[in-house]
Amino acid sequence: MADDGSNLGNTWPMPKFRFEVDLGSELKGVAFQEVSGMDVENQIIEYRKSDSSLFSTEKMPGIVKYGNITMKRGVFINDNTFWKWHDEITMNTIQRRTVLIKLLDESGAVTMQWLLNNAWPTKISSTDLKSDGNEVAVDTLEIAHEQLIITNG
Repeated sequence: MADDGSNLGNTWPMPKFRFEVDLGSELKGVAFQEVSGMDVENQIIEYRKSDSSLFSTEKMPGIVKYGNITMKRGVFINDNTFWKWHDEITMNTIQRRTVLIKLLDESGAVTMQWLLNNAWPTKISSTDLKSDGNEVAVDTLEIAHEQLIITNG
């Protein structure tokens, strides 16, 4: 019997190897080798109510904290895009961007999307150089952001 997609118990998880990143209006569909650090954490506020009969603290959610996103990409001839974006940083000013990380299905359609608001580069690490190596040169870009919104395609 053919599966028409109505049986949700047999649905497979999405593979994570097909994705693309949009870094603002002029950089759409940038290919990266790896993207990591898409996490969010609520800080915990502990306090004790004065009329509580329990001899312990109560916990409640506090400020939301977002981790920095790390992206790894191959080095291309005459492509200094990330370095130019980083060079725009001056004392307390930076060109902040909206970054989209898109997980794609086998047909190339967006199935899941992570939107990073007010993103800017905090660190760029250039590739290491070895005379006896044969690996691809890879730059690492670390960006900070103020909000992570997840949507489905």
